[in-house]
Amino acid sequence: MRKQTLLAAGLLVIGTPALAAPGQRFFDLNNTDFVVSIAFVLFIGVLIYFKVPKIIGKLLDDRSDGIRTEIEEARALQEEAKIVLASYERKRKEVTEHSKSIVASAKAEAEAAAEQAKLDLQEVIARRLAAADDQIESAQNAAVREVKDKAVAVAVAAAADVISKGMAAKDANAMIDASIKDVTAKLH
Repeated sequence: MRKQTLLAAGLLVIGTPALAAPGQRFFDLNNTDFVVSIAFVLFIGVLIYFKVPKIIGKLLDDRSDGIRTEIEEARALQEEAKIVLASYERKRKEVTEHSKSIVASAKAEAEAAAEQAKLDLQEVIARRLAAADDQIESAQNAAVREVKDKAVAVAVAAAADVISKGMAAKDANAMIDASIKDVTAKLH
């Protein structure tokens, strides 16, 4: 109640410039300044009676508490976000290092596989060359054998022709035996 009285007195002091108006009395109900001052004092009194300043103060305090709580939550979220960001950065570095090691390993394996393929190719070439050499040698041996066989056949035919024309049966048999021994000795 004391606050209300002080407030009313303060408002009257504020309204003193209206008292200085010439030719008019301030406390007259026809004076608009006086009526407005009374209405203002009553309005302030009603506000104080219904404890509006306390309600407004409480609302402002609640609002500031809410803002403070939101700021604290935002700081907590910011700290959590920093931790998550650091975790993701660490994981990104680990993944980058892992991918580099995978690439290096794959490159080393590819080089080893290329070397092994080169060695395998050299072995295959060497085997094919050896097989080709064997085939060439076999073909040469077969050709030599064929030539010798034909030479023997020609010699036998010529000998048979010569023998049948000019030799006796006894001499022919002896010559055939000698030729067979000679051919057998030369072929083996």
